Amino acid sequence: MTNQKERTKKSSGEVELQAETPTGESSAVVEETPAVVEERPKSPLDEVMSQAERAYAAYMDAERQVAKAYHENETQVAKAYRRAEQQASRAFDATTAQALKDREEAIAKVLKTRGEALRRAEEACNNAEEAARAAYEAAVAQATRTRENSIEKAWKVRDETIEQAWQIYSKIAR
Repeated sequence: MTNQKERTKKSSGEVELQAETPTGESSAVVEETPAVVEERPKSPLDEVMSQAERAYAAYMDAERQVAKAYHENETQVAKAYRRAEQQASRAFDATTAQALKDREEAIAKVLKTRGEALRRAEEACNNAEEAARAAYEAAVAQATRTRENSIEKAWKVRDETIEQAWQIYSKIAR
């Protein structure tokens, strides 16, 4: 019985070693047969132990397959994340570039409108200045004509007054 337990432990140890090999494929459990094979009748315990070993080997194989599936899923999720991250980065870059382009166009339009407004304001200022200059010159010209007319009338009145004074004086002096 002690030999049977040791043999079972040894067989289980071999199964564990084989189950832990990272081959990625199912590996069949191979037991080393001793050089001298004892002919003993198989007992029900031996059969149960053999079934347990096969079940354990199948369990270990299934565990490796599950671990492999989880690893593949993790890799696929990481790839999907990288793709989503790259897509988000591309969308961000495109949106940022479009926003920059829109901003530059808006600034150019504003500067053009500002330039036109300044040109129109300058033109209006020049027109107003010219109109003021023309009004000033017209007012000065009118004032000059009025002054000259007034001076001319004043000279005329003076001359008439002097003439009347000479006539009065000449009548008195005669």
